[in-house]
Amino acid sequence: MKVRFSILIVNWNSWELLTLCLKALSIQSFKEFNLFILDNASDTPPPNEIFSIFPNQVYVQNRYNCGFAKANNILIAQAKDSDWIILLNPDTVPEPDWLEKLSTAAVKYQDYQFFASRLLLMSTNNEIMDGDGDCYHMSGVAWRKGHGKMLKKNTSPVEVFSACAAAAMYKTELLLKVGGFDEDFFCYNEDTDLGFRLRLMGAKCLLVPSAVVLHFGSATSGGQRGDFAVYHGHRNLVWTYVKNMPGILFWVFLPFHLILNLVSLVWFTLRGQMGVIFRAKFDAVKSIPSMWKKRRSVQQQRVISCREIWRVIDKKFFNLKRYD
Repeated sequence: MKVRFSILIVNWNSWELLTLCLKALSIQSFKEFNLFILDNASDTPPPNEIFSIFPNQVYVQNRYNCGFAKANNILIAQAKDSDWIILLNPDTVPEPDWLEKLSTAAVKYQDYQFFASRLLLMSTNNEIMDGDGDCYHMSGVAWRKGHGKMLKKNTSPVEVFSACAAAAMYKTELLLKVGGFDEDFFCYNEDTDLGFRLRLMGAKCLLVPSAVVLHFGSATSGGQRGDFAVYHGHRNLVWTYVKNMPGILFWVFLPFHLILNLVSLVWFTLRGQMGVIFRAKFDAVKSIPSMWKKRRSVQQQRVISCREIWRVIDKKFFNLKRYD
């Protein structure tokens, strides 16, 4: 019998947090889902509690850390018979009705093919936003909508550019058609790239504010300001722009993209991270030929006009967010 929903979790050195996440999943009001967990070669073996909470889970043990993107693709292939694939980070705690809200939205809003959850920062008594989906600026920088702001009480669904993969739901058929995540990204910005490619294929993303997930955020990667995040984030934002910005918009927005990268070089140098930011940009530029090859494939699959991307991209000149 075909299972409608499959939840995919990629773990790396997060056993304690994963246990909290699984306990939250065990008390979901909507229980009709399969669970897939992949461990990306954590330093310690899994505790027995991981398996006792969900005895029927599909568990995959990697021999090496292949990155968030490839690990999710491995699980996506295993869950391909599902109608909907839901990605969930191990450092999250979904509210008891989270999955029920997402499943209801999938039925009610059939014009949308992927959905974003409302993320709240766990360390702030659940009063500060971690994000209401992802925004994408004309310069190529992406950020979580409302990140760091006080929680808004609005619960009406609204369209957003893309979904943060910490807690996102995708139509499986379309996810497979677009090829899943770009594994060259390893991690960071891989969900923005995926969302952009889905957009180009005609998909739309809906934020479901009533589907609430508490999020620790960057629990194992050293934080958004660490060298690991800076390198992958700033390398990958260049690749995302090169691959996905369609047609004339590529050239119209290119000056803003170049300015963003120059400003980033100065900013992170002043902050003492000159080596990592220059390495990120060097590696990004070095791989532009291979990304341009991918661009040809992505743009060949595009079914929407540049006008539609213009509609959903943030074009406010003074609204440029610092990607740090």
